[in-house]
Amino acid sequence: MEQKRKYKFSWDLLGDIKDGRPNMGNTTRVEMYRLMQFTFRDIIEREVGCDKTDQIFFDAGKLAGQELFKQYLKGVKDISDFINQLQQLMKEFGIGILRVEDIDLEKGELVLTVSEDLDCSGLPEKEYEFCTYDEGFICGLLESFTGKSFRVKEIDCWCTGDRTCRFQAKVSD
Repeated sequence: MEQKRKYKFSWDLLGDIKDGRPNMGNTTRVEMYRLMQFTFRDIIEREVGCDKTDQIFFDAGKLAGQELFKQYLKGVKDISDFINQLQQLMKEFGIGILRVEDIDLEKGELVLTVSEDLDCSGLPEKEYEFCTYDEGFICGLLESFTGKSFRVKEIDCWCTGDRTCRFQAKVSD
């Protein structure tokens, strides 16, 4: 018997910010977002390991990308309009500054950068990329727009010494 879900995603879960936070509004500091993200990551890693945690964060990012597309971008028809509107949304929501470095729609390949990335810009250097959630987020957005399956991989990260996060996206066979 399948367990009843308590938190299946719905935009209703975000609540009425104006009613619930009449003085604080819809803003918070990046440190508090990262506190939540990295404490979740810490506990999940302890419970299920690093690989499964990365998959969970990727899947959550993918769902977020799909839902953001449905909520804000579903009427977009061409790639330039999609990219322009996505750039505006990401900047408006404080996610980061999106740029397209390379795009070949016939091959189904894109290289995107996100500067001032919410997840990692300003973090100390490590030996690994941080942005598995962002990989999923970009994947969900691209799949929702194109109707095709994508593989998205971060190839440069603030945390590996680069000063922007770079993602390679390719249509999956």
